[in-house]
Amino acid sequence: MKSTFRFGYFILLVAIITLSFGLGVWVGINRIPPCFQPPSDFDFSLFWEAYHKLQEHFFNPSKIENQSIIYGAIKGMAESVGDSYTTFFSPQEAKKFFQDMSGSFEGIGAEIGIRKKMLTIISPIKNTPAEKAGLKSGDIILKIDDKETFNMTIEEAVNLIRGPKGTTVTLTISRDEWVVPKEIKITRDIINIPSLEWSIKRGEIAYIQIYQFNEPLIGDFKRTVSQILQHPIKGIILDLRNNPGGYLDTALEIAGWFLKEGDIITIEDFGGKRENIVYKNKKNGLLSQYPLVILINEGSASGSEILAGALRDNRNIKLIGTKTFGKGSVQELVKLRDNSFLKITIAHWLTPKGQIISDIGLEPDIKIERTEEDIKENKDPQLETALEIIQNFK
Repeated sequence: MKSTFRFGYFILLVAIITLSFGLGVWVGINRIPPCFQPPSDFDFSLFWEAYHKLQEHFFNPSKIENQSIIYGAIKGMAESVGDSYTTFFSPQEAKKFFQDMSGSFEGIGAEIGIRKKMLTIISPIKNTPAEKAGLKSGDIILKIDDKETFNMTIEEAVNLIRGPKGTTVTLTISRDEWVVPKEIKITRDIINIPSLEWSIKRGEIAYIQIYQFNEPLIGDFKRTVSQILQHPIKGIILDLRNNPGGYLDTALEIAGWFLKEGDIITIEDFGGKRENIVYKNKKNGLLSQYPLVILINEGSASGSEILAGALRDNRNIKLIGTKTFGKGSVQELVKLRDNSFLKITIAHWLTPKGQIISDIGLEPDIKIERTEEDIKENKDPQLETALEIIQNFK
């Protein structure tokens, strides 16, 4: 009896040691932070139950890939918070994302977002298949080829729209002025996103159109300023129409050319979770003495709204055009150990005077529409108004 008890005790001790070692190895491999304590109502056993049921009942178990299950679970976790800009990038998706911000990729050339829970064109990029096919800011994408977009994430849509040069994608588009949706077939191409273009208008007005706050813009803008200052200019028109945004640091850098040192550019509002961050200009504002007007429309988003709001609040700069998109939330990229990323909304942007941008946008001081008829006839009443204002500035 005693030997049986000792043997049973020995088996139990071995089992405890083995379990402890295995748990330690598992924790070490998965690098779970030792301080992490899941909430009391966090029952992860349900996940494992579902996993085993899938393994047990799915008709083709060879199709079950553990890595895909993990990525799918993380993606679902990100989507569960109900914020269209909080999402998960697999390593392949992350590579595409950073490629976009470097200024070149293959696709149709349109920035997309979520507005009122609908997949929406923020803006087509200049001289791309999307622009040439007639896509406009505010267009709602109902279908991508044969797949409906209801409840589709931005990243899922991007993956469907993207593709090699020469291939085609058909978008079913709804537009306010159309009675019924239309199918638009677009041939993909290599998309090279310009940072800016500039010219001298009417002999004395510098016209600068910024397409996106991407990596090359900082250097390109500095060179542009050097060239502009060789002319006896009377004022500047800054065109932010159809500019979907980009990097915050780039937007801050551009704002610094037009503001005085110490001026507030934007406020990062964390909703009380932690203290707000106030971003102030650290540059000398080389262009701050010139009269300035800004062109905006429904395709102006994110960094464009930050820049336009900063210049209006600090210098009372007039905004001309139509209401902006209203994408004023802050996303942080959090790198995971396999080079996948979580993109998490952590805050909202406020203008220097505290105006919320997200889901509201910026109203123009001078509202002027540019109709489809204007575009067909190569007319630009918004730009014409801006030119008149600068020329009449005293």
